[in-house]
Amino acid sequence: MTQNFDALILGGGAAGLMCAIEAGKRGRRVALLEHADRLGKKILISGGGRCNFTNIHCRPDNFLSSNSHFAKSALARFTPADFIALVEKHHIRYHEKTLGQLFCDGSAREIVSMLEEECRAANVSVFLNAKVRGVSHTGEFIAQTSIGDFAASALVVATGGLSIPKIGATSFGYDLARQFGLKIREPRPGLVPFVVDQSDRSRYCDLSGVSAEVVASCDGHQFREKMLITHRGLSGPAILQVSSYWQKSLPVKIDLAPGHEPTAIFRDPKVPRNLTTLRSQLTKILPARFADRWLQFHAPTAWTNTALADFEQQVHAWTIHPAGTEGFEKAEVTVGGIDTDELSAKSMVCRKVPGLYFIGEVVDVTGHLGGFNFQWAWASGAAAGRAL
Repeated sequence: MTQNFDALILGGGAAGLMCAIEAGKRGRRVALLEHADRLGKKILISGGGRCNFTNIHCRPDNFLSSNSHFAKSALARFTPADFIALVEKHHIRYHEKTLGQLFCDGSAREIVSMLEEECRAANVSVFLNAKVRGVSHTGEFIAQTSIGDFAASALVVATGGLSIPKIGATSFGYDLARQFGLKIREPRPGLVPFVVDQSDRSRYCDLSGVSAEVVASCDGHQFREKMLITHRGLSGPAILQVSSYWQKSLPVKIDLAPGHEPTAIFRDPKVPRNLTTLRSQLTKILPARFADRWLQFHAPTAWTNTALADFEQQVHAWTIHPAGTEGFEKAEVTVGGIDTDELSAKSMVCRKVPGLYFIGEVVDVTGHLGGFNFQWAWASGAAAGRAL
């Protein structure tokens, strides 16, 4: 038997849940189909289990897309303040961390529970363990699933990207887009640690766990935050941010002493020009172990003004050529996805296929680290839900 609804939403993550709530509130009969045994798995593990659910400084320039204007409409119509109002309505306590990031005081489970409660209030029908085996379109959309067939005049694809496959990420959304002849921007890992080449690994990676505040730059974009040395390369917020812009063969530059000039002290003729003095300056900026290692490989070749200027330049422009990234297994998001040229920025509906919508991470819109990807999920989900 086929169950009939006004709209089918594939994927019970952040975008799918928000879409279901908004459509349900408008009186639409909505079926939310989730292939896992629970809703919001990515929400539950985000922010160290506390869910960085939005960012109060959210702006369109916090997002990557082949069309930098595409996200503006949805983001303007469902703002961080709108989601915060929902959180406060459910009496969920939260706090601001650095750079406008909002986290639950308690657990990410509270956000999922809130969304589930909103779905119930909007009479959304939720089906778990509903693995979609195929979708056909003959006047209406029919989703064949492991628990039966579902039909509706509208189909919303909120199946996410390829990041974190261990919690169920698949290529389903892209495969479905191809089935309907839609263009896709090549997906790649975003917000992901770098793996460095063997020479850099042998020099630095035994310092795994050491971190420093840096400015990391790639392809014209730069971020001032923490960098963390790992046993295979580099991570930390600054590195994760630039990783979304990195592509093979591009160099990454790292300013290890932003706002500092470790060699400035040598302008005083009374100060001895030696390694001891330089080390004391560098350890004011970098952790001692990293400062020592840096000096081991980058000590001035002489104590002339020219050699010191060269050392200063190297400290502010450590250039690495990543061997790669840790891949989708460690990536927080997927860069790329359904080409935004295929979709209406107002409603997320396909221009070529009436009634077919794509929202959330599966679309070629990717946020910076810090709650922006959730805000895109809420905003794109709301845009589609209000259009259904």
